[in-house]
Amino acid sequence: MNGNTKPEIGSLGWFDLTVQDAETVKNFYSKVIGLKPEPVSMGDYDDYNMNSPDSGRTVTGICHRKGVNSDLPSQWLIYFNVENIEESIKACTQNGGKVLVPPKDLGNYGKYCVIQDPAGAVCALFRQS
Repeated sequence: MNGNTKPEIGSLGWFDLTVQDAETVKNFYSKVIGLKPEPVSMGDYDDYNMNSPDSGRTVTGICHRKGVNSDLPSQWLIYFNVENIEESIKACTQNGGKVLVPPKDLGNYGKYCVIQDPAGAVCALFRQS
């Protein structure tokens, strides 16, 4: 995403995979799909941006289930852009959903949370700063 342009509300902004062992899984997707891993330092370990071999553009992420991701299940997680995280959480719970991961601040990048809809499907809500 371009840091100067706000994403369209309701659009799919990002998706990533959170797993116990991101090292092994990033190698799997590198070999199966051809994505090129790029380490992203998380302090004492690396998560990975996975880049297109054609353009070099980051197309997804593969993350360890540690730190801010410690409460996430192992799955591909999609992030929907929303106008207001708190209002979206309120609407979620009022309409039969659950908040699985409360809002987390990503500094200058934005804020996200993870919800579950009444059918049990999980997604993240994201608000870019």
